Amino acid sequence: MWKRRKTKFVASSRSSGFRTLLVSVYVILSLAALGRSGYQIATKFDEAPVAYSLSAVAAIVYVIATIAIIRANTVAGARLATIALVFEAVGVIGVGLLSVIDPALFPADTVWSQFGQGYLFIPLVLPFVGLWWLRRGKVSA
Repeated sequence: MWKRRKTKFVASSRSSGFRTLLVSVYVILSLAALGRSGYQIATKFDEAPVAYSLSAVAAIVYVIATIAIIRANTVAGARLATIALVFEAVGVIGVGLLSVIDPALFPADTVWSQFGQGYLFIPLVLPFVGLWWLRRGKVSA
């Protein structure tokens, strides 16, 4: 799957295309979540501190997942990616359920509110796609 050429590891074309797509989506989601949470925390944190803090946590998890997926060709990278993606899946399902059952808990939307509805449900689907991709890989965590 990975071949050593000079001083760089080069992924096989079959695996690198999907990985590149996955990393690209995570980069975009990371930037969106970082921007949104940063703005909310800087301008109106006192209105909904829990919701805005959760958005910041989601953003940090996305950044960690992005880096871990990039490094998923190692055992440590695959392990970190698995942990980040499981945390992300539990977070989006937990916050999603709570925000649907009792909307008063989150007076402002978070990245994971209503299962990521504000982000076209990408936060709900993405960790499972990432876990599926990791499971297909040759590196086991």
